[in-house]
Amino acid sequence: MIGRQNSIPVQDQPASSFRESRARTLIVKVGLLLFFVVVALRLVQIQVIDAAKYREKAERQYESRVDLPALRGKIVDRNQRQLVTNMMFVSFAADPKIIGDRASELAERFAQVFDKPKSQYLEKINLETRRFVYLERRVSPQYEKRINAASFEGLVVKDEPRRLYPYDHVAGQLLGFTDVDNKGLSGIELQLDTLLRGRNGYVIMQRDAIGRRRPSVDYPRIEPINGNTAELTIDIEYQAIAEEELRKGVERNKAESGLAIMLDPATGEVLAMANYPSINPGDPASAGPAAARNRVVTDMFEPGSTFKLVTAAAALERHLVQPDQKFNAEQGEYVVRLPNGKVRNKITDTHKYNVLTFREAIEFSSNIVMAKVSDIVGAEALYTTARNFGFGTECGIELPGEIRGELKKPTQWSGTTLNAMAYGYEVGVTPLQIATAYAAVANGGVLMKPFIVRQIVSPEGEVLHVTRPEVVRRVVSQATAHTLTQFLRGVVERGTGTLAAMKGIPLAGKTGTARKFADGRYIEGSYIASFVGFFPADNPAVVCLVMLDNPNDHSYVGGLVSAPIFKAIAEKVYAVSPRFARTQAVAGNAAVVPDVVTVKLDAAKELLVAQGFEVTTEGNGTVVMHQSPAAGTKERRGTTVTLSTASAPAAVKGYTDVPDLRGLPIRRAVNRLSLQHLDAAVSGSGIVASQFPAPGELVKTGTRIALRCEPRALTMVTLY
Repeated sequence: MIGRQNSIPVQDQPASSFRESRARTLIVKVGLLLFFVVVALRLVQIQVIDAAKYREKAERQYESRVDLPALRGKIVDRNQRQLVTNMMFVSFAADPKIIGDRASELAERFAQVFDKPKSQYLEKINLETRRFVYLERRVSPQYEKRINAASFEGLVVKDEPRRLYPYDHVAGQLLGFTDVDNKGLSGIELQLDTLLRGRNGYVIMQRDAIGRRRPSVDYPRIEPINGNTAELTIDIEYQAIAEEELRKGVERNKAESGLAIMLDPATGEVLAMANYPSINPGDPASAGPAAARNRVVTDMFEPGSTFKLVTAAAALERHLVQPDQKFNAEQGEYVVRLPNGKVRNKITDTHKYNVLTFREAIEFSSNIVMAKVSDIVGAEALYTTARNFGFGTECGIELPGEIRGELKKPTQWSGTTLNAMAYGYEVGVTPLQIATAYAAVANGGVLMKPFIVRQIVSPEGEVLHVTRPEVVRRVVSQATAHTLTQFLRGVVERGTGTLAAMKGIPLAGKTGTARKFADGRYIEGSYIASFVGFFPADNPAVVCLVMLDNPNDHSYVGGLVSAPIFKAIAEKVYAVSPRFARTQAVAGNAAVVPDVVTVKLDAAKELLVAQGFEVTTEGNGTVVMHQSPAAGTKERRGTTVTLSTASAPAAVKGYTDVPDLRGLPIRRAVNRLSLQHLDAAVSGSGIVASQFPAPGELVKTGTRIALRCEPRALTMVTLY
């Protein structure tokens, strides 16, 4: 029994173990099969479905895109003198992962060279989430040698252009400035940013096994497209003169600030636009945000007596008042009453007059007479005339931030508006609007649209855009404009603007003094003093407005503080510029010989022939180096002008001699440098008093020559 009982499990045990072994084997096989299926599916996902994503990740690890910066376009004046150009600087960037353990050493090197805290650089390098961090942007190329960038793997040195302003503060607010990435932030730089900026190129770099970067042969190199050149209408000589005399005037009269603008009345071209205090666009942070504002177009003020031009034009154009018509000037105090006898307004004059003609009311700036004239003209006619002169609407100049001013419709006027507007209150204008209104009178009654961009030229020299003079409308008849000009000449010859008078040159202009309005009230003892006019009065070539904000000296009226600045600007313009020889017709059979030294021969001949002179040449050159008779002398038409020529100096193997510029006017000195492929950095105005480097020194082409200029003794040319 026992033997039988023990025989049963002995027979069953091998079969059970076999079945269990087969089950385990099957499970393993299924598991392995599932594992390989999962791996296969994952490989399909990586290599097929998500292939592009992982390819991009891999490329980022060994490839990088390096931008090739485009050169921002130049800005030049009407005579091709460079106002804004570029200089190549270097930027240092680091790849923190490659720098690795040498981060402290690299930070120490930068701290020593740039005299900054080491921690500042360590903080940047230790940004582990980034593969590219800037350590310094746009610094002088000399730092590359001091850093010894080749000794640090992972340190990248990039060539980057930086804006260069050769004239420093001159035209600072007008030109504007850019940020660290060369994007325009203000002025012309902002207004024309898309045209000046250009388009960056790029090259794909690959890292080798030890981290060095080399250009990839699998990708094309995309070359940058440089920006266009903007040629402005301004003349840098006019601009420098305006800024220098404005500065002197502001400091002399202890004013808070000042501005000046010059226009060509026949075309609307802006010849100069100055603000003081000025800014250096190469270092805008030193001046503050408010200083960058170009107040010629961004600020509104009540014009005071300069607005009397509008009242006079409305009366004369409609034949409502005659020039010699007499008015009671009320001995300087005029009370306007309502029908019930209550006082509506009280109008006063600075000086007491008994009876004044309409002409004398303009010459001596009588508020009382102009208020009485406005009653004759009426609200609709005064408003329409002001609107036709361009007040209450933007001029449309190519500058950012221009405002339209404030000209209320007659339905919005109060009981005092008609009389107050007649002498420049209860109306808001910009300095540019005042200048363009007077330019319309100087232009025979035709209002021109002001503009400051003359043309846009591509890097290849193709002219992409040319701004043509644009007539806005005829504001008054030529006869009315002539009468107004005679009124304005009287202001300078015997009225409130006698301090603007110049010997031998007829001027026309108007003084203005207005109380400053702020926070809903007029500020006691605070004024805007201005003078606006044009010269020569018998054939206007330049309209000029000078305005001082709150002169704090004993005198604050426009005729005493702004008129002398206008005169100083006009005198220097006549003394240093050949513009009047080109534009001013001289009576009789005589003309002023224009300055053609450093001008190309063909252009010089054309200019002289246009003035009625004969021309002979000496030498076989292409540039005029000497002329006889001298520029500025008055000669009979038909006189022969001899031009001595020479070839434009050529740079030899990248070097050239510095010419002797001492005693030359700014324009001639800058032209001479341009001929020898040199740049200029000008301080002051007038003639060159000293220069650096010295004459005869051998320098690289493109070197900036520092010119210190001083005013020269004025030599006036009497025009008949």
